[in-house]
Amino acid sequence: MQLSDFHYELPGELIAQSPAIPRDHSRLMLINRQTAAVSHHFFYDLPKLLPPNYHLIANNTKVFPARLKGFKETGGKVEVLLLKKQSDSQFETIVSPGLKVGQKIVFSESLSAEVIETDDRIRLVKFSQSDPLLTEEISRLGTMPTPPYIKKMLENNNDYQTIYAKYGFSAAAPTAGLHFTSALLAEVSTKYGWSELTLDVGLGTFLPVKVDDVKTHHMHKEAYRLDLPTADRLKTIDHKTQKLCVVGTTTLRALESNAALTDSRIDGFTDIRIVPGSFETDIFIYPPYHFRHADALITNFHLPESTLLMLVSAFCSAPQTTTPFTTFKDSLLGHAYNEAVKEKYRFFSFGDAMLII
Repeated sequence: MQLSDFHYELPGELIAQSPAIPRDHSRLMLINRQTAAVSHHFFYDLPKLLPPNYHLIANNTKVFPARLKGFKETGGKVEVLLLKKQSDSQFETIVSPGLKVGQKIVFSESLSAEVIETDDRIRLVKFSQSDPLLTEEISRLGTMPTPPYIKKMLENNNDYQTIYAKYGFSAAAPTAGLHFTSALLAEVSTKYGWSELTLDVGLGTFLPVKVDDVKTHHMHKEAYRLDLPTADRLKTIDHKTQKLCVVGTTTLRALESNAALTDSRIDGFTDIRIVPGSFETDIFIYPPYHFRHADALITNFHLPESTLLMLVSAFCSAPQTTTPFTTFKDSLLGHAYNEAVKEKYRFFSFGDAMLII
């Protein structure tokens, strides 16, 4: 399977630069995988579109102001994107331009950092301060790590934060959740039930694929946590009388990773348990893939040739449907994206959403 199999063209004017106001007034495309029907709605229509026997689960990670600007000791400008916290004073980062071990970055009179390890694009840096002071300094100096295709400065940092964000340290928002308002969240929680897990979004989610053969791409590890009450709730879902609607690809990757911990075949049946705890995942999902947990998915419109587009392509093709995936252009999802372009949907992080059932 080639990277070019997941290519599509998108007019630049359809890349959303700011969120819908209110959030739930973004558009919502409904895709039925069994009938291949596509229909157009608004996100606030979700309680009318999702059947009543569903339960929802989302990623409650919190986006950190993970982009820092500083200077080399020689005076050159440096930008640092914090990816993963390794200790009270150390972070995995992407540094632009790349620096060598021993080079220092000055962010302010009270904060600097030194590169102590390098690994391909990743730089492990040690800050001059430790927590809790380090977190306070980063919060004061840092900006929200919106993707490079968003050219407009955020008017409010909360625009790039879900309303249910609680824990963790993410370098990008789980964008499917950005469409929920407090009122809509209360409505769906009452009607369907609502659960949360935490996956800290990092390089594994947004690193571009650089290889032609998709199968040779390797994901970077991301941490996720699933507590006991959530695990117990998920165990009651039989995917027949009650089903699970997953909010976002990061939530889905965490669930599928957790399923892989216990996936075993006994007499032709698959035995899958939910395991609470803290784990890391580098799962890479592309067609064909058998999903263990999700019966429906809420997700945004994703970049061409991205791992997220590959995951959603797998969700919309065999063995979930009777149609094997060949190329994105010829797939159900590809046809839906073409329809979205014709209907002037807004794409990517601040763009519109789809509900796939």
